[in-house]
Amino acid sequence: LAEHYKHHWFPEKPFKGSGYRCIRINHKMDPIISKAASQIGLSLPQLYQLLPSELTLWVDPYEVSYRIGEDGSICVLYDATATKPASSKPVSSYGMLTCKNQMMLGRTSPSKNYIMTVS
Repeated sequence: LAEHYKHHWFPEKPFKGSGYRCIRINHKMDPIISKAASQIGLSLPQLYQLLPSELTLWVDPYEVSYRIGEDGSICVLYDATATKPASSKPVSSYGMLTCKNQMMLGRTSPSKNYIMTVS
């Protein structure tokens, strides 16, 4: 991911380039996930067994979030804002129309609860 995002990673503006860093599995495997899995010896059928058929992953400099299904809740998988130095400016998504926020605004049905496990 570091190589793939090299020119799309802006820690000083975490939401800049967020559309490029949105990883989707929608009954079709995202190429970046396929490539990473191949490098560690996982086949495409194994990936489909391990991952949900609909998964959205947002990879931002200080946060990684995901949603399982089209109507699932958006959950934070990793949040580094608590570990940033006190002198750093707090990162806020208020007023930012990111890929994640656009999908949240477009939701028309209630969320379903899902559990994602990583082994």
